[in-house]
Amino acid sequence: MSASLHDLDFHAWTQEQLRLIRSGRLDELDLSHLQEEIESMGASERRELGNRLAVLLAHLLKWQFQPERRGASWRLTIEEQRQRSARVLRQNPSLKSRLDEIFQDAYADARLVSARETGLDKRAFPDEPPYSVDQAFDVEFYPD
Repeated sequence: MSASLHDLDFHAWTQEQLRLIRSGRLDELDLSHLQEEIESMGASERRELGNRLAVLLAHLLKWQFQPERRGASWRLTIEEQRQRSARVLRQNPSLKSRLDEIFQDAYADARLVSARETGLDKRAFPDEPPYSVDQAFDVEFYPD
């Protein structure tokens, strides 16, 4: 079985698919690979939001549970991740319907990251998120 252009040169494959679409030659499209790539793109945006929220939540936990270590770096990371998370949601509004699920998954990751980075046992952090989605995105909210 020979390798397809998709496997040999992804960029060239994307350009070829674009050329076929623009010229109306839809029957020549590599539909199986197009389907895979579209699915992958959607999953990528979900992962991006989850990663941003995990970093944000980890820093909110560290802020709350290690007040003696609070500093400009943590504050700026919190601000940055709020901004980047909001941008992902603006660019992908359909993710709002899955935000609670993504938030819960991100919190589970944040709890582990916080334990590793603070040296505290993970049981020091609540099993469930101590902040709501709205609080996490609220630029005025910093837990005490």
